[in-house]
Amino acid sequence: MPTLRQLFLANNAQTTDFPLLLEFERAEGIYMYNKEGKGYIDLISGIGVSNLGHSNPAVVKAIKDQVDKYMHLMVYGEYVQTPQVRFAEKLVSLLPTHLQSVYFTNSGSEALEGALKLAKRYTGRYEVVAFKNSYHGSTHGALSVMGNEDFKQAYRPLLPGISFINFNHTAGLKKITDKTACVIVETVQGEAGIRVPDFAYMQALRNRCNETGTLLILDEIQAAFGRTGKLFAFEHFGIEPDILLLAKALGGGMPVGAFVSSNKIMEALKENPILGHITTFGGHPVCCAAGLAALEVLLKENLIAGVAEKEALFKKLLVHPAIKQVRGKGLMLAAEFESFELNKKIIDRCIENGVITDWFLHCSNSMRIAPPLVITLNEIEKACGVIMEAITYYS
Repeated sequence: MPTLRQLFLANNAQTTDFPLLLEFERAEGIYMYNKEGKGYIDLISGIGVSNLGHSNPAVVKAIKDQVDKYMHLMVYGEYVQTPQVRFAEKLVSLLPTHLQSVYFTNSGSEALEGALKLAKRYTGRYEVVAFKNSYHGSTHGALSVMGNEDFKQAYRPLLPGISFINFNHTAGLKKITDKTACVIVETVQGEAGIRVPDFAYMQALRNRCNETGTLLILDEIQAAFGRTGKLFAFEHFGIEPDILLLAKALGGGMPVGAFVSSNKIMEALKENPILGHITTFGGHPVCCAAGLAALEVLLKENLIAGVAEKEALFKKLLVHPAIKQVRGKGLMLAAEFESFELNKKIIDRCIENGVITDWFLHCSNSMRIAPPLVITLNEIEKACGVIMEAITYYS
């Protein structure tokens, strides 16, 4: 009989020649457990997904309750489904007043695709400005606005009309003109190795979009729902988007994304042609029920209030000559080393010793630190102890 690992390698499509091949049987809180019962601290939240940790009881209950009522009924946008309506209502209540219309998708990449179509349709323009070292997903449209040629060159030709500027450099804003449909930017760059822009830069970006009639799309697929210490990362910068992208933590562990805009802008998808954007499983009722429960837990337990203290503790404990800097905001952090080779050795040893972390697509010499918001101060000390041991071992 083949093992589960052998079947995985034989029958599941692979994305690299060197998958981690870790096997987990259950997960709870910040821990994932293998079949021998060994617990691993999830220091990356499944790449920004598990803000509440794993198997939150309220989220699990919401999923089970909804499954007993109904699952998929119809393609998105036709039937009035309670989980979709209540989830959208809650999201809108927490956003600026003009962000009043939520289009649910299955993922962040799909949210990005819908937002690009919406911006082009509403403005009647096709040119798009994106950022170097950006990441917005892996579909063709998302690849087109990805700011790393190494990951996209094999799939050209991609969408036309895309230009790239440097993140956090005001001079590049001149490329935004009255021919630009939209600017797509991560409020905090993720795969670039956690790059936080200046307040003044984000203000200038918003103003330039206003001057040229360009829609500002803020990608908060990784940064939203408390990860940076605010419910939404744009709150740090005193600006508001025309279109907001959400996913990852949005579903409480279930697959759901969304793009959010005003009723006026979103109406562009309703006619000429009708059904301007369609998704079969977007806004799946079970996913929306889970997402609403997760959001209510986040707010009720006031988990965002502890993020700043936890950020400070990570930065206090992760001090070593081999660490060039620890940067980021909240629990969206990167520890930078001299090289990818050193970083990878440290990451591998951390995993061996029960702490899951990894590197960034566009910044391979930096270690990702993005644990569930529910991580305790004692658990942070434990995780940092493992990291520091690994650094010392290879120094």
